Amino acid sequence: MTITKHRNDVVAAPLGTDEEIVNRFGYKQELRRKLRFFSIFAMAFSMISITTGIFLNFAFGLEYWGPAMIWIWPVVVCGNFLIALVVAELGTRIPLAGYAYQWSARLVNPHYGWFVGWFGLIFMLCGSGAIALYGTTLYFLELFTSNASPHLTLAVCIVIMILPVVINIISVQLAARVNIIAVFTEILGTVAFAVVLIVLWGLRAPSTSHSGASILFNTTTVVHHALWYSIALASLVGVYTVVGFELCADLSEEAIDAGATVPKAVLWSVIISGCLGMLALVGFALAIPSLHAIEGSEAPLVNIAQFWLGTVLTKVMVALVVFSMFALSVMALAAEARLVYSLARDNMLPWSKALRKVNAKTQTPIVALVVFGLLNICVMMYGYLQPNAFGTLVGANAIVPYIIYFLTIVAYMFKRETMESVPGQFNLGRWSRPVIYATLVWTVLVLACLMLPSVFHGADRVVAILVVLGAIWYFGVLRFRLKKGIAGPASIEQVMAQENPGAGGESALVK
Repeated sequence: MTITKHRNDVVAAPLGTDEEIVNRFGYKQELRRKLRFFSIFAMAFSMISITTGIFLNFAFGLEYWGPAMIWIWPVVVCGNFLIALVVAELGTRIPLAGYAYQWSARLVNPHYGWFVGWFGLIFMLCGSGAIALYGTTLYFLELFTSNASPHLTLAVCIVIMILPVVINIISVQLAARVNIIAVFTEILGTVAFAVVLIVLWGLRAPSTSHSGASILFNTTTVVHHALWYSIALASLVGVYTVVGFELCADLSEEAIDAGATVPKAVLWSVIISGCLGMLALVGFALAIPSLHAIEGSEAPLVNIAQFWLGTVLTKVMVALVVFSMFALSVMALAAEARLVYSLARDNMLPWSKALRKVNAKTQTPIVALVVFGLLNICVMMYGYLQPNAFGTLVGANAIVPYIIYFLTIVAYMFKRETMESVPGQFNLGRWSRPVIYATLVWTVLVLACLMLPSVFHGADRVVAILVVLGAIWYFGVLRFRLKKGIAGPASIEQVMAQENPGAGGESALVK
């Protein structure tokens, strides 16, 4: 990518130390800035979490398009890499906690930023419940019993959702350590076991009744629909999984050299997750002993592993998977609390004064962690009580990030040309327009796949209800706060005008 300069242009993003950049955007450095590149990358990699996405949605993909659903994965990775390119560039220009909220509020206005930020909270509220209930809890109980009662499942899920709150209250470094370990458990619990299955398949398949490599193209399904409809539903494996990489930008105010480390973490997390995820999917699909044997199973990958590896090794795999999913919940709550903190310090939320408090000892937003940890549990319980709990929680968690991507990229599309890049940092250059246009088309296509099928209508309702709640707060209170000037951040133009007071009031961003 190239950096272009024009006559009389001034670099748009503030230069200086990390702390100076935060100050120039109107904030005080309160969060502890200790995270280096690998910690930021680990968060992005764990937020994608190929383990969670594949183990959560493999059965769903098989149900609607058979083992051939694995070939949708590389298409989704390429499409979402376009999103990652835009996010990486935008992250160098506004490196603040609150990621999409900060970006959209400063590119357009705080009114627009509120709704983008609210969608960010919806994403995390739905995601925590979906992962805990259908991921961590399901596989944790698989270690001990295959017939857990609904009440036991719910109780264990609540405990599992409380633990990330405790870890994040202690310190962001502890959460980061959990996350770094999860990078290795992701690789061992998913990729390494998939490679072992490929080797065992190569050694044993010729002497069994296994169908061979042709199973990778098998479209035998449990539920029959039109081809386009089946593909749309089966795409959930990829579109649910390869998201969340942008949430590492939510820790920008805790990252060392955030303008460089965050974009690299975003891009490399998508590339590595895409490659490892495809390897894992091929391994698990090849190892399917028979489609009939795993039809209707809530945990088909466990059944596949037991067939080839036996009970002991399967439990080892499941234990690694459980830790990876748990680590995702830890980091998701960390990102959620930072978004809440970012909104609250701009007086955008109810009880903002309490929610923006940072504990002097731990340097973590304890009130935000506790309040939204409890809200996560409430949303999980609501989804749990729905007839199609999986479609409701997982579907909602899949839909919302693409709404955020679309709204953020539209805002950036109209403002990018008035913003100069930071020398030496990631820049799309002449490719910016084609990448942005292709990204918008891709996000609209994904949203159609996730919102139109009837199986996701429950998810649509959840998103609609939460959007209405956000709108009630906006029209009832927040709009008046914004009009009075007691809420919301300054626009990017205002920030840069303050940087260059001799420019006659004109923003240094404007060419």
